[in-house]
Amino acid sequence: MYVFNKITVNPQLPKKIERLSEIANNLWWSWNTEFLKLFKTIDIDLWEQCGKNPVKFLKLVDQEKLEKIAEDPEFLKEYNKNVENFEDYMDSKNTWFRKNFPENKSDEIAYFSAEYGLDEILPIYSGGLGILSGDHLKSASDLGIPLIAIGLLYKNGYFYQKINRIGAQETEYRSIDINNLPIVPVKDHDGQDLMISVKMPKKKLYLKVWKIQVGRVTLYLLDSEIPENLEEYRNITSALYGGDQEMRIRQEIVLGMGGVNLLTRALKLEPTVYHMNEGHSAFLILELMKNIIKEKQVSFDMAEEIVAAKTVFTTHTPVPAGNDIFPLSLVETYFKDYWNRFSITKEEFFRLGMKPNADLSNTGFNMGILALKFSGKKNGVSKLHGAVSRELFGEVWPNIAPNEAPIDYVTNGIHTCTWLAPNLKRLFNEYLKPYWQDDIKNDATWQKIADIPDQELWNAHMERKVKLLKLVKENITNRLKREGYRYSDINDITSKLDPNALTIGFSRRFATYKRATLIFKDLERITQILNDEQRPVQLIFAGKAHPIDQAGQDLIKYIHEISLKPQFIGKIFILEDYNIGMSRYLVSGVDVWLNNPRRPLEASGTSGQKASVNGAINFSVLDGWWAEGYNTKNGWKIGSEVNYDNYEVQDNEDSESLYSTLEKKIVPTYYNQNEDGISEKWLEMMKESISSTGGKFSTSRMLVDYMEKLYIPLCNLTNKYYTDLGKVTEFNEWKKEVSSNWNNIIISQEDEHN
Repeated sequence: MYVFNKITVNPQLPKKIERLSEIANNLWWSWNTEFLKLFKTIDIDLWEQCGKNPVKFLKLVDQEKLEKIAEDPEFLKEYNKNVENFEDYMDSKNTWFRKNFPENKSDEIAYFSAEYGLDEILPIYSGGLGILSGDHLKSASDLGIPLIAIGLLYKNGYFYQKINRIGAQETEYRSIDINNLPIVPVKDHDGQDLMISVKMPKKKLYLKVWKIQVGRVTLYLLDSEIPENLEEYRNITSALYGGDQEMRIRQEIVLGMGGVNLLTRALKLEPTVYHMNEGHSAFLILELMKNIIKEKQVSFDMAEEIVAAKTVFTTHTPVPAGNDIFPLSLVETYFKDYWNRFSITKEEFFRLGMKPNADLSNTGFNMGILALKFSGKKNGVSKLHGAVSRELFGEVWPNIAPNEAPIDYVTNGIHTCTWLAPNLKRLFNEYLKPYWQDDIKNDATWQKIADIPDQELWNAHMERKVKLLKLVKENITNRLKREGYRYSDINDITSKLDPNALTIGFSRRFATYKRATLIFKDLERITQILNDEQRPVQLIFAGKAHPIDQAGQDLIKYIHEISLKPQFIGKIFILEDYNIGMSRYLVSGVDVWLNNPRRPLEASGTSGQKASVNGAINFSVLDGWWAEGYNTKNGWKIGSEVNYDNYEVQDNEDSESLYSTLEKKIVPTYYNQNEDGISEKWLEMMKESISSTGGKFSTSRMLVDYMEKLYIPLCNLTNKYYTDLGKVTEFNEWKKEVSSNWNNIIISQEDEHN
């Protein structure tokens, strides 16, 4: 017997339910989870085994079960309702964008990001930056904004985290199975896989193009792992934030320059605006300038003007080290012919990515500075971060005061329907105005949260809390069992999980400035707080440290060690392999969301926004978004709005504030319960937390801000002055004339009596 090949036969969807496949391949379901209930109904065991992946499910489900369910009237009723909702959404002509900007219907926004957090089944994200990018696409889809997204297809994704017996983080990369994901190859006019190329030092690099549909928005992903490439180039897109500096510069060339090539050459699109989400894609500026100089036969200065009118840059870092900085030797290797194309010197080219007057002998090429110098619009991601960024990058514009630097801000938000727990969504559907999900951004939408009966809101919260503690028990049990702990020891830890205890959550990237261990600064004091028999408190931690960040990994190890001390057994839990799925349980299941970074180093921090809309109450340093969101009635603050020069003093002050607030406010409020077991003051704060942050800190509001403050002004500027070369020259001459005569302008104050 000879086996020539393996044949896989996929189940065939009966005609009555044939659109299950189409919708499964659109990430619309990631925020319309009612659709996912259909898969549970078909085969709940397989649904869990598939990791809640609808594409994989449809390839493995038993044909007989499909045939049977297609004859079930109740199932068909739910199926038809979901199909109708999907069609109405996708086909709607009455979007926010069309209503507000009908004259910009031909404009397109190209959005570039190194990572996208769309759903846990797609591990092409690492943390907050990626989650924000994913939420950005979803709200752009909801609002009908004509946005196209560009990223990289990481075949190994980001790492899976294990915490071993001694608390050390172990990293594991796994190849993603593209065939079982909502990712499809893009085809060219001949039906072949679409390929583009970018220049590399040794040989041209070819990139296969894939796409993910996110509602109405398309995300294109570039993939270097194909046979056409040199062996050493194939792994360029294999891992997110992996490899050395040379790997990073290659990835960023692919993202920025390859992304422009894809849009303008392969897809024949002409985006009006290019948005760089962080500096990873800033090489797109060089590609745009190269193309403009070649196609329009204009000077470097003229190309710079045109590019500025087409580019937005969002910085997420509050520290200089947060930007990628490449050695000049590496930049020369990859861009050695560019200064000639630009008709500038090599030194002038290097200085494109430097502050003015920088010393070439000890300065690298800074991607953030490249983006800041040449983008027409720049923004931080909260009001405070905008101010910090103006001071941080003030030297880029030496002729103006740092606080006058041209960096605006758009405060980050969250895609509400992605992060809102399903049972709370149902509760809001009942008590908020009809179609509230179409008007999330307005504060008025959230006023009726106050009308929800306390008992109903508390029951919904407790339902989520029980689910969270079940997840905590499974995670801890699996981890400790794998590491050889005795069953009795594991049971001693997990059996103490108490849904009635005040539960505080802390989950985010383990970077030192986020101070994950601040709550343990005084072990005697936290011991007393956690072990009050009448008013117990439990802490849940989760998060990954970057594989090369040893200091961050040490924080994880320390919390693991603390959790196993006799006085903290069953009081402190640290979970492994934090991801989007786990995050949904945490933000909706804890009572208090703890956030204590060193002010002002938290650019925005959106995890607290996810918690607040689910009724968890924020307890945070007045940094990032919380400096805007805190109103004295919707949560608690840690410390004050003082910036410290001495970290030890800051830690002492903030830890004292943390302990004092826990002891005098948070714990007493939670346990001041009536005969129904409810703290009326706590429910009042829960409702205020939801209503005061639900609209203001949504990506729906955020995208409106981007449109009104950044995208549309540039669209109108480009359309008015930069599409016609004659107008470009005229406008440029006018700017030069104003600039040359600026010193002759005299500003005086007239005598009020004249």
